[in-house]
Amino acid sequence: MGLTSRPLLYVVITLAVACVALTVWIWPRLAGRGPRAVLGRLGALAATQLVIVAVLGLVVNSSFQFYASWHELLGLYDGAPAAVGKWGNEGTAGPAGDPSKGLVQASGPEGLDKVHGVPTGPPEKNGKVETVRIVGKRTKVVDPAYVYLPPQYFQKQYARQRFPVIVALAGYPGGIFLLGQHLRLPETATKLIRNGSLQPSVIVMLRPTIAPPRDTQCVDVPGGPQAETFFDQDVPEALKSHYRVGHDPSAWGVLGYSSGGSCALQLAMRHPRTYTAAAALSPDYKVSNDPTTGNLFGTDKDRGARREQHDLMWRLAHLPAPAVNVLIGTSRSGENNYPAARAFLAAVRPPMKADAIVLDHGSHNFATWRRELPAALQWMSRTLVFPEEVVGTS
Repeated sequence: MGLTSRPLLYVVITLAVACVALTVWIWPRLAGRGPRAVLGRLGALAATQLVIVAVLGLVVNSSFQFYASWHELLGLYDGAPAAVGKWGNEGTAGPAGDPSKGLVQASGPEGLDKVHGVPTGPPEKNGKVETVRIVGKRTKVVDPAYVYLPPQYFQKQYARQRFPVIVALAGYPGGIFLLGQHLRLPETATKLIRNGSLQPSVIVMLRPTIAPPRDTQCVDVPGGPQAETFFDQDVPEALKSHYRVGHDPSAWGVLGYSSGGSCALQLAMRHPRTYTAAAALSPDYKVSNDPTTGNLFGTDKDRGARREQHDLMWRLAHLPAPAVNVLIGTSRSGENNYPAARAFLAAVRPPMKADAIVLDHGSHNFATWRRELPAALQWMSRTLVFPEEVVGTS
């Protein structure tokens, strides 16, 4: 049974109920003072608490999709990129992740069937959300994605038109399910496009963690996962090969919350020829090692320089400002990132431009980010250039 499957949850709930009932029933028999009675009581309590904690863990994971499979939970995907490119025998289909089978490959539901507010019905009227796997041509990384396609994408008058792209990144350790269900990105985009406050855009929802459970922080780790290359080069190339999206950087933006917002800023400021706009909700402004990241910068003599390069305040002080637009979402109270946000915004100088969404109060949670999302999408719509190129042109 899959980690997020309902049968598993029902089985564990049944075990929990049975353990509680059994403990109540046998407790009078364990009322003695001897070693067997004491060990019996301890065993009954431990078993009951274990299954109750398991139920709570499964419910939380099912809601937030921290881990989509047993492999992710057990940390068995760190070596996946090395094996992804192998071919099947005698010309049969290779395993998932083989770039020769397409850089965007059809996927299972990836939890989309549990997301509320996903457009249904005729796609030319309501739009559509697809579930795919994006395969890195260079990195061989495989990352699941939801791809929101606006109604115009399916309408005859736009049949040859390319569209702007917003790459949306979840926080850590969450996955794409959180972007759909808890940030409500497809639902919000659909409403904004209908009322004309968001230009028709392709929105690609990804998780920034390419080697779960490790938090890769959109960094190319020396001798490890190449997350920066994946998002800077592999993702745009894959999307351009499969969807009618703009080829010019002016049509590309990246949006994220929490660590996904940190990645959005890093990608735009470090790669302005790929992404010209970044909307970051509650981001950090530098990348640091912690227990979830491991060593991101290596151990050689250049590790200090690599760390500095991922410190955005250092970049603003020591390097030419990139020609990008950024939007910062923050709150005056309720979060501890307001002083850092003010310092970052004050350090921005031309040709870089910065705007802000500042709430009076907001915590580091989805309730806050949902309040900020409509304004962030509308800002992105005003910032990105609707592509002039059509299918058949470069």
